[in-house]
Parts: sequence; C-alpha cells; structure tokens
Amino acid sequence: MRTIIARFLGLASTAAATAAAAYFGWGLWNYYENEPWTRDGRVRAEVVSVAPDVSGLVTQVLVADNQRVKKGDILFRIDRDRFELALKHAEATLAGRAATLDVASKDLVRYRALDAKNNIAVSKQQLENVGGQQAQARAAYEQAIVERDTARLNLERSEVRASVNGQMTNFELRPGTYVTAGKGVAALVDEDSLHVDGYFEETKLPMIQIGDRAAVHLMGESQDLHGHVESIAGGIEDRERTSGANLMANVNPTFNWVRLAQRIPVRIALDRDNPDIRLVAGRTATVVIRPESGARPVFALFSLR
Repeated sequence: MRTIIARFLGLASTAAATAAAAYFGWGLWNYYENEPWTRDGRVRAEVVSVAPDVSGLVTQVLVADNQRVKKGDILFRIDRDRFELALKHAEATLAGRAATLDVASKDLVRYRALDAKNNIAVSKQQLENVGGQQAQARAAYEQAIVERDTARLNLERSEVRASVNGQMTNFELRPGTYVTAGKGVAALVDEDSLHVDGYFEETKLPMIQIGDRAAVHLMGESQDLHGHVESIAGGIEDRERTSGANLMANVNPTFNWVRLAQRIPVRIALDRDNPDIRLVAGRTATVVIRPESGARPVFALFSLR
C-alpha cells in the first residue's frame, strides 16, 4: 500500500512539475510572441546644426565640446570689428541720403508754391523734374534704411547663439577659423526633445494605444525609466516598391514565403523621473508597454535586462 501511495505521489509531483513547467514555458513564449515589448529601442533627440548666418573669421569661442548650454547663450563671435565698421558706413550713407531727400523735398515745395502763384514762369517739365528728383531721393533714402538695418542685423548675427537648451557635440571650432554662412560647424543636441523610439513588430501594434504607460531600460543601467506612448509612426518605407524611370511603380517580382513582421516606430515620452540615468542620443533601450492599469507583466522582468 505504501509503495502504491509513494508511486502515486511521485507521479503526481512529476505531473505537477511538468504542468508548471509547461505553463511557465507557454506563458514565456506567449509573452515573447504577443506582449508589446521590444529590445530594439533607441534614445533619440532633435539635433540642431549650429551654423553662422554671416561669414568671417572666428575671433572668440565661448564654449567647449560636450558643454551644456542654455537657449540664447553665445557660442562664438565672428569678426565684430568688420561688421561694426559696415554699420557705421551704412549709418553715414543713410545720413547723406536723408540730407539729399530734405533738399529735394524743399525744392519740390518751393516749385509748387511758385507754380501756384503764377507770378514766375515755372514750366510743367521743370516741376515734373523736381518731383522726379524728390522721388529718387526718397527711394535712395529708403534703400539706405534697409542697408543700415541689414548691417545692424549682420552685427547682431556675428554673435552665434544657442537656439535651444542642450549639449554641444563634435565642437572643434577655434579662433582664427573662417566660417561660411549657412555651413554647420557643430551639432547641438536639444535636451528638451530627448525621447525613446521603440521599434515594435507590427503584430504587436493592436496592443499599443496612445497614452499607455511604458517602462524603459537602457543598456548598462541598473534602474528603469518610465514614460508613456506619445505617438505611433504613420508609415515606413516600402522596400518592395520603387519608382521607375517613367514614374510607374516598380514592384519586386519575388516573394519570400517566410514573412517577417515589419518594425514600426513608437515614440515614448519620458517622465524624467530618474536624473541619475544619463540620456545620450543613440543609447540602446528595451521598451515594455504596460497595461492601462499600470500593472507590470510578470514576464517583463526577463525582458528588461
């Protein structure tokens, strides 16, 4: 009797262990296949190309590579002496044009008065000539105003400022370097735009909703970040279709029997609840989308590491 009971207990324990292992294995497989998580994630940010609006020699560099800057901080200056001289020249030209306009305006008033009195012969042609001279003087004066304002703007733009809060990257500018207007000299990572893009398989999209909570683990970190789904990409490139020379669709005639799920970018806005974790654009991330209740899937414990 004892032998039968022992055998029964042994078989029961084996069956229970097998059932538990099967359930655990099924749950793990189901999670990896169906739950909304991905190890294919990246920290991303908007990158501003720092480029001067005017050309010239760099006379002063006020920041260093990898330095954090605030919006409006001066990064470097470009040959301000030259632009100050250009402004003075434009102001002098404006003063001369103003004097010329004043004389032409007074002449026009005098000729009109004489023409109205009719006591001195003033031909219509003379009056038109004086009026034309006054109009030309006014146009030249207004052009001088534009040139003065342009020179003043160039002087202001000779100080290149940070357009966003962020961190300078690959900044190797030195005094004496000649920079060209519109040509980038460094990259400024906008720290206010830092976020995570998780590339999810398309089969998992039905389980992802805007506003869902998300847990983010960056490679090498011992703690997690938190955030929420901000948006889902509206489209990705179709590699099977291109445009031919005649602008007609050129579709790949081959078809792979093994179809791989496409990866769709999902943007995760971060809560910034852990300042000890260094957010660097390009870092590798694992992203797990949580249910609306905020509960953490049990198998997510394995995927975040």
